[in-house]
Amino acid sequence: MPARLILILCFITAIDLYALQAILTIAGGGWTVLLPWFSLTVLSLLSMYLFFAFSARERLGWSRQLVAAASFITLMPKVFIALLLIPEDIYRLGLSLILVIGGLFTEMPDWHTGRSEVWSWVAITASLSMMTLFLYGALFNVYKYRVRYIGLKAIRLPQVFSGLKVIQISDIHSGSLSSKDGVQKAVDRINAQQPDLVFFTGDLVNNIADEALFLQDVFSGIQARLGVFSVLGNHDYGDYVAWPSEREKAANLSKLKRIHADMGWRLLMNEHVMIQHEGQQIAVAGVENWSASDRFPKYGKLDTALHGIDPNTPVLLLSHDPSHWEAEVLDHPAYIMATFSGHTHGMQFGFEWGRFRWSPVQYVYKQWAGLYAKADRYLYVNRGFGVLGYPGRVGILPEITVFTLQHVPASE
Repeated sequence: MPARLILILCFITAIDLYALQAILTIAGGGWTVLLPWFSLTVLSLLSMYLFFAFSARERLGWSRQLVAAASFITLMPKVFIALLLIPEDIYRLGLSLILVIGGLFTEMPDWHTGRSEVWSWVAITASLSMMTLFLYGALFNVYKYRVRYIGLKAIRLPQVFSGLKVIQISDIHSGSLSSKDGVQKAVDRINAQQPDLVFFTGDLVNNIADEALFLQDVFSGIQARLGVFSVLGNHDYGDYVAWPSEREKAANLSKLKRIHADMGWRLLMNEHVMIQHEGQQIAVAGVENWSASDRFPKYGKLDTALHGIDPNTPVLLLSHDPSHWEAEVLDHPAYIMATFSGHTHGMQFGFEWGRFRWSPVQYVYKQWAGLYAKADRYLYVNRGFGVLGYPGRVGILPEITVFTLQHVPASE
């Protein structure tokens, strides 16, 4: 049995038994309680088995999406109960140690350290709410695209490019999308904006090029006056598949590049294209995937992508991983006016209420969603077009971003 599978089973068992304490505190340990609880455990394990039993080279169709949703909906509430029990247990342990060490008692008294029924009810109620949210997110939010409008102001942008409209999408993960109609509606919304440029910032697929064939004709319909430009993300290289040979892995990547070309997308592989108008110019550059984290290979070559560009020429850079911005982009001598990234998906889970935003992914990525600025340089992290892992979204909806470039006079 693979070590990873053993670790997963141990984790699920530990979470299951720990979260069960809240149920036992309220309802006791009769079969009317234990049977439904452990039935959910069996369902979680069965769903996970069925999910991973599918070949990594298959599309994530509706059947696999169903079992993935079942895994999340049955397991995550228990994880949430366990997380809420931890603070109570820290309090119980701390209070017990204070009482015993302080000499007030010679052993831990139950009336001070017993589990609270009220807090157990809080944990269970909160977890049922989470289950409802995850179910709703899987059923209704996958194709609920939100269009966001962003203005990018720059003194060094030539006046003739003021008003240029750029649309960004990212992280399509074609293998996880099963509704052509849902995706077509998103493409229609993109075209309705009449963009000058469309940028796609990586992860067209989950693992293999063939996943993209299902939606190839839909994405071929994206229209932009000056073209559609794209880059690769970490999932596009086939690094997460056990290939029989390096030749087959290379052939898969070559096929994915052909799909980009067949859709009319200009795939930028550490290179740039100049956009000229009325004697002025800007550059659209794209790098292969580059991450500041050692967990991902560094394929991107920023210097190569920008070679030959005048330092005063504004550059619009496509780079999949937002950690690239602070690691290499900000201090580069070229004027990289704006970097367009994705990768994080906003973890497909979080809250956004006005200026207040929260997602667990913010503890991993400093720049995880939306617009960031330092001096006269911008980074935008798109929340993603598709889904991965959990086949849904809670609070962080799929995104189509519309940018308007604006020249501002030096006096401003």
